[in-house]
Amino acid sequence: MSRVQWKSRRTLGIVISLLVLYLTVRIKNYEHKAGVFLSETHPNEVWEFVADFSNMKTLNPTITDFTILTESGNYDHWKYSTQYSEYLSHWPHLHNVAVAHFNVKADAKKDVYLINSVHKTCLLFGFFCLDSESEFKFMHGNSSSKGSFCEENIIYQCPAVLSSFCRREVVFQRDAIMRNLKTHFLKKTHRS
Repeated sequence: MSRVQWKSRRTLGIVISLLVLYLTVRIKNYEHKAGVFLSETHPNEVWEFVADFSNMKTLNPTITDFTILTESGNYDHWKYSTQYSEYLSHWPHLHNVAVAHFNVKADAKKDVYLINSVHKTCLLFGFFCLDSESEFKFMHGNSSSKGSFCEENIIYQCPAVLSSFCRREVVFQRDAIMRNLKTHFLKKTHRS
């Protein structure tokens, strides 16, 4: 093999390796929606419960600790930031730390209550970070039923090669939150 052929193969090998590396670690955005209907519960009640981050440890079983960093505003429009740590449900030995900024407000005209948040989640001692956004809505169910419909739309980043792993993690957490919300308010309804 001549020196020119060897350099051409080496260059081609490097280009292919870089392309495979790019396709492997390329970050893509994904979307997931989850919802639950809570009978006999006003949306305002659920909104207040979820907006209090201390309840998130009950709702999301992967969260291990949190600290409120800042907060401002009033009941109608409240903002706060928190740093929380959690483990991955499908790989519990890997912990991550996230910083989240919450915007909690009510739209009295539409009788809709909102919690919007942005999260930066870092793994591997902060060397690898991913972003996500969430819009959590709390509103009355349809006109024929008493209760609240709670719906979360989340947009999250994940390396393309790990998309199924990330999806399982997001689905596990969102399902747990909705299931635990239902359980909490079902118990509360039965106590009343």
